[in-house]
Amino acid sequence: MSKVIEGLYYSESHEWVKVEGNYGYIGITDYAQHALGNIVYVDMPDVDDEVEKDSEFGAVESVKAASDLISPVSGTVVEVNEALNDQPELLNQDAFANWIIKVELSDSTELDSLMDAKAYEAICKE
Repeated sequence: MSKVIEGLYYSESHEWVKVEGNYGYIGITDYAQHALGNIVYVDMPDVDDEVEKDSEFGAVESVKAASDLISPVSGTVVEVNEALNDQPELLNQDAFANWIIKVELSDSTELDSLMDAKAYEAICKE
């Protein structure tokens, strides 16, 4: 069974958001990294790019497939995880320890439409 962490927000497209103040760290879930297999490349936006809730902001490529990254929230990219440029496999090693982008949230009420750990676990079991 895939690992799910309490206290994060989850989207149906298997991204997570960790909120700290007005910022959100966005990554892919353990379920997603298992489904993808060995990750070989992460396509990330640039700092200062705008991301929109439910819109693509990049992609993760594995030896099996490429998968679009869908932002669970809207905001401005303030940081990207540079380590993933050289070591995309960090997402396979620990999907929750390795966020992909950090955004300044433009509308924190969007978090209300995301799932908690329990609801996300239920989706993963389907």
